[in-house]
Amino acid sequence: MAARPIGGLCARSLQFEAGLSLEDVVVRHALGAEAVPARVAGASGVMMIPTPARVPSALRAVDGLEAARAVAGVEDVVISVRVGETLVPLPEGASYTGFVFAAGDTPGFVEQALREAAGRLRFTVAPLAPVAR
Repeated sequence: MAARPIGGLCARSLQFEAGLSLEDVVVRHALGAEAVPARVAGASGVMMIPTPARVPSALRAVDGLEAARAVAGVEDVVISVRVGETLVPLPEGASYTGFVFAAGDTPGFVEQALREAAGRLRFTVAPLAPVAR
């Protein structure tokens, strides 16, 4: 089997002792390291921001980034789509608009931080122009 760890940016939500990433830990384990570092204490999470449009649309603007980043517990907000790029909603689309990362003492605190930060984001989208045939 070709198992793989969590994909994309989501692995950033898992932090290990000595500053190691999930990928570092997986490689160490695969190479037979006797000691695998422990996860950093506390809770952490990531929210994948879904496409804000119901039909394929162009991203025109993202507002509220600083407000979202200011939420207690939020470590970062990453918008992975650039202004002007096309957003395709699931299930046809294969990517997310971005990610919110948070950490704290409890899972409940982290979940609340993720939800509050995502709620502060505002996306302006425009339907794609019809293609002339």
